[in-house]
Formats: sequence, structure tokens, C-alpha cells
Amino acid sequence: MFKATATRPLGTNRPRPLSKSEASGGALVLVATPIGNLGDLSSRAVEMLTSADHILCEDTRRTRALLSSLGLPGAGRLLAVHEHNEASRCDEVVAWVSAGETVALVSDAGTPLVADPGARIVEAVLDAGLVVSTTPGPSAVVAAISISGFPAERFVFEGFLPRKGPERRARLAQLAADDRASVVYESPRRLLTTLEELASLLDEERRVAVVRELTKIHEEVLRASASSLAEHFAKVEARGEIVIVIEGAAPEDGVSEKVLRVAIAEALASGLSVRDAADSVAAATGAPRRLAYAMALEHPKP
Repeated sequence: MFKATATRPLGTNRPRPLSKSEASGGALVLVATPIGNLGDLSSRAVEMLTSADHILCEDTRRTRALLSSLGLPGAGRLLAVHEHNEASRCDEVVAWVSAGETVALVSDAGTPLVADPGARIVEAVLDAGLVVSTTPGPSAVVAAISISGFPAERFVFEGFLPRKGPERRARLAQLAADDRASVVYESPRRLLTTLEELASLLDEERRVAVVRELTKIHEEVLRASASSLAEHFAKVEARGEIVIVIEGAAPEDGVSEKVLRVAIAEALASGLSVRDAADSVAAATGAPRRLAYAMALEHPKP
């Protein structure tokens, strides 16, 4: 049985009361799994998957295959947790941890809760005063930002973009204006559309990296302008797991006029009034509202 321990604050030797799950030995443990190469699974992760009383996973078929490759049993331990049933699982998980059992939480690939379900369960266990721990490891976000070669002292993770509508346009405008590198997950079938939209917002000097099939046999990193990458994927079918990394805007440049005019045009096309379009674009990009309002007034009427 895995015994979870909590760290004591630095600089003090005073004992503190054990939480209920520490006293019983129970814990919820977030376990990172490979994003492609099975060799990236840590020995601690294997130990946890071996000893856990219950394993919460997105897709029981994927996790069962992982356990099978390790020679570990899954029968009676696997429980599917996804966006449709996560809330209803919380009480059950809290009861297990309270009873001294070890519950492992995994995603289909990578570090749990990064654009994956599980946050409600973690919050429920923490709110119950029980132990939540981690077995860290592979993460597509960190792998992609590091391999992109772009400055990454500060970066933002956007997950999957909205598929359409004003929210998508606003998010793209924010990414175009941000001086931090941005990491976005994308599906192969929507990659070309996203690159074309980025090309309409970014200057040619601004680089984008398409990181494909990380840690797998066909791993590939393509770095160029968004327009060049769009031309490439208009001719070459995108396949596999894809992460897009967008180089941060030069801080001294602020929001480019191109970004603002495109954002204004899209806001007005969505049906917003001049005033509301200016407010929306200014809030999304950080541009002065007066400038956004002036551009909205100048925009040709349909």
C-alpha cells in the first residue's frame, strides 16, 4: 500500500495534525503517463499503477492497454471519469481515500488535468481535508514549448481553441497580441484553418511552430511564419497529435494595427455595434479603447 506523506513547511519543526487520509494512509495521486513513447513512464508511475486500489481514467480501453503493456492487471480497478460523469464520482472517490485506499488518476496521455477532466475530483478530495499527491512526468505542453526554440521564460497555455464564433476570434486576437509564447492544442483536421486565421493576424516576422507526434517515431517540428505553414499544410495532410506554439509578440511593438483591424472587422461582422466592438477588442487585446473605437468608426459599412 502506497503511504502518502505531506511536506512540512520549511523552517519549522513543530508537529502538525495529520489529515484524515494521512492518518489512514489513503491518497489521490495524479499519475503522468507517456504522450507517445512508453519508455518515458517513470518507475514511480509504474509503482503507483501497480499498487493503486483504484485507477480513474478517461478511456478504460487506453489505460487497460497501458497496464497490459506493463504486465499489470486492470480488472476491478479501472473506472472511467470524463466530463459527463466526473461530478457524480466525487463522493465515491472521497470515500475511498477516507477509508485509506490509494486512488490513481490518469489521463489518456501526459499529465492529468491539463486540458483533461479530473479537476472536480481533486477539488472534492482537497475540500474533504484529504491528501492529493502527484507522480509527475510527461507533458505535451512543456515538451512542445521547450522544443519550439522560442523564448519561454513566460508562456501561456490555451488548450483547445473554441471551434467557431466570437469567442474563437477573441482568443486568437489575444494570442496575436500577447508578448508571451502561446501553446495551443489542435486537431489535424482543423490545423489548416487555425494557421490561416493566425496568418491573417500575425506579421511575417512572427514565427509559429507546429509540433507533431511528440516522442513518437514520426516526431516533427516545423517552424516558419503562419502563412508559410498554412501553404505547407494546404498541400500536405496533417496527421497525429499536434501542438501549436506561437512566438510572443515583441513587447515594445504593442498590438499591431493589423491585429486590431482584423479583430474589429470580425467583431462588427458578428453583429456587435461600433461601441461594443471597440469594447470587446480593447478588452481582448489590451489596446487603448479610443484607438479601437476610432478603427471601428473607420471600418467600411456593409
